[in-house]
Amino acid sequence: MLYLDRPAWPWRGRLWSHLISDVSYAELHAFAEALGAPRRGFDRDHYDIPADRFAAAVWLGAQEVPSRELVRLLRAAGLRRPKHLVSPGRPHPSPTR
Repeated sequence: MLYLDRPAWPWRGRLWSHLISDVSYAELHAFAEALGAPRRGFDRDHYDIPADRFAAAVWLGAQEVPSRELVRLLRAAGLRRPKHLVSPGRPHPSPTR
């Protein structure tokens, strides 16, 4: 299942949501591609989605949940990758997980 929080995170003059999967990174990447989100929007364990794509993500099947619920779902699925555990030179997680 895909989940996202409401666009509430400001950056570069826009508001952003976080999009996650509780199944796999492969599911997340496929959904983001269908949504038209560039791969550069992937950050460790989620995609940053601009507010203008929020409605489309929900229409495509992502379920809106509070931000704290996103973290809980990622941890429960074993897909959480906290920033302090990811070094700049370390590759992103395998897209097959």
